Amino acid sequence: MNEAHDFSAQRAETFAVFRNLNDSADLPEIADVDYFFVASEGEIDWPALADALAAEGYLCELVDETGEDAEAPYMVATLTEQPLSAEGIWIGEEIATRIALARGARPDGWGFSA
Repeated sequence: MNEAHDFSAQRAETFAVFRNLNDSADLPEIADVDYFFVASEGEIDWPALADALAAEGYLCELVDETGEDAEAPYMVATLTEQPLSAEGIWIGEEIATRIALARGARPDGWGFSA
């Protein structure tokens, strides 16, 4: 696992972003929360990452676009029907991040849909 990862800073950012969203919009009480992961460097075994996340209850989708404007592949790990709060988002984010870091991926944000 990447010991250099700053979980305290990641948590603080998650709480700040949630606070800003909550202040500017009427958020749903329950939502599907998506966590995004990209390769740290080089090749990554995306199926192994998906399997490890799925074992913890995440639904996983690899987004691997093709074409001229395609971005690098990334994984979306979703927890469905979650109570929407900064703490709830963080708990799911921390678990998924630890799994991803151990498999060569790094976090790249989160989002949600009602």
